[in-house]
Amino acid sequence: MAYLFFPLLSPLVLLVAAFYAARHPGKRPGRVPALTEAASFAAFAMAAVAATLLVVKGSGTSALIGLFGVGLSVRLDAVSAVMLVLVSFIGWIVLRYSRTYMDGEDRQGAFTGWMSATLAAVLLLVMSGNLFQMFAAWTLTSLSLNRLLLFYPERATAQRAARKKAIVARLSEGALAGAVILLIAATGTTDIETLLTSAEADWLTMGAALLLALSAVLASAQFPIHGWLTEVMEAPTPVSALLHAGVINAGGFLLIRFADVMLLAPGVMALLVMLGGFTALFGGLVMLTQPAVKTSLAWSTIAQMAFMIMQCGLALFPLALLHIVAHSLYKAHAFLSSGEAVRNVAAIARPGPIAVPSARNVVQAFVIAIAIYGLVGTVIGFDGKSVQAIALGVILIFGVAYLLAQGFADAAPRALTQRIVVYALVTSVSYFALQVIAQSLTAGSLPPTPNPGPLEWALILLALISFGVVAVAQATFPLWASHPAATGLRVHLTNGLYANAIFDKLLDGWSKRSAA
Repeated sequence: MAYLFFPLLSPLVLLVAAFYAARHPGKRPGRVPALTEAASFAAFAMAAVAATLLVVKGSGTSALIGLFGVGLSVRLDAVSAVMLVLVSFIGWIVLRYSRTYMDGEDRQGAFTGWMSATLAAVLLLVMSGNLFQMFAAWTLTSLSLNRLLLFYPERATAQRAARKKAIVARLSEGALAGAVILLIAATGTTDIETLLTSAEADWLTMGAALLLALSAVLASAQFPIHGWLTEVMEAPTPVSALLHAGVINAGGFLLIRFADVMLLAPGVMALLVMLGGFTALFGGLVMLTQPAVKTSLAWSTIAQMAFMIMQCGLALFPLALLHIVAHSLYKAHAFLSSGEAVRNVAAIARPGPIAVPSARNVVQAFVIAIAIYGLVGTVIGFDGKSVQAIALGVILIFGVAYLLAQGFADAAPRALTQRIVVYALVTSVSYFALQVIAQSLTAGSLPPTPNPGPLEWALILLALISFGVVAVAQATFPLWASHPAATGLRVHLTNGLYANAIFDKLLDGWSKRSAA
């Protein structure tokens, strides 16, 4: 039981640093940046120790721990341990980066303090073993993030983005509050571990699952309430890195944490598959049309979070957790190195595909990619795998086929073709290997994937067809890009099919009615 103090101390040292920074809010606030960075590293070190002790102990546990007269519920299992290490590591990297990036800003101390507070709130969220504490941490995360989004309050675009985020956050909090009430009514407890083992399929539990899904979807910037995420680029780059690599994952974590409850509502799971799949395709296509690096990364985040939502809808919770880890690490690096990316693109004489594939090349690429996946799966992977996981692998290999199509083009260098074939082989092997690792680590913490019923089979086939069609369209884009219809489609996609504009109009109308 004593080792539960390690995860608890992680957010506390960050809160201490945040309070110290609040006393020195101005430009170049002395030791504040160094102390905050040290606090974030200490939080990461303690999270790593807690995860190591969990591995040694072999099973998770939760307890109510009293500290300074306050009782805090701490749950340490595979899910919370992974999230603690991930969030604290990214937080440390971002705060270290911020020391240089924000140096000389008028409110550097205040910025550093709110970054620490936001990071602490996320850590409190992922370790929560109690519904009330989870809801409080969920709310505190949104409130502290709002202060960071308004770091440049004089900018009208920053005000609009923060206002949108605040409205979506309040809706998400309202849905989570409703889910908490229904879960308590259904199980008679606020302890998360107890309610997960005692929840039964009744209208209270299914209502709670629907509200949990709504809260997660709103927090993950899913269609059509996704516009705020593309507009928060007005905040400093460290905020974007922390938001896209850590805070945005809260929606996925919520679904994973309450996986046992979600499985009791197959209709809600089906809705997650459909909404997540559509948003993933929508976000991925819009991302390709964006001229700005950070905006393109924002659309990438929308698409990646949607894919993770779809994974949860398919009951692939261990893979959804793995997706969160991979996306967070990638996206933190992408934002913190976005300036270098701009320079690299500017240095390219002719940006675009390396070689233009023919229709024959595209067919050849998809056949070979799926054949490689099937071969690797037959040798090392298909045994004991769920249908959902196998189908997900096919969707992922579609992305490799897109690269293969360029490699098979007549103008492509032979070395490129060979290299991409190796990438396809490595991707397939890695998918099955990482899947085994994720399932092994979360065994006992997350429920196994159930066998698909007729509805699940229909959704799996729909997802395979949809992602396959889009992948082929992307691979053959150079062949039909000059068509007039393609030009019009590109304009519509660049504007995100105008969903955000509709949100703006509704928001303005609501504001005028409120003022009246």
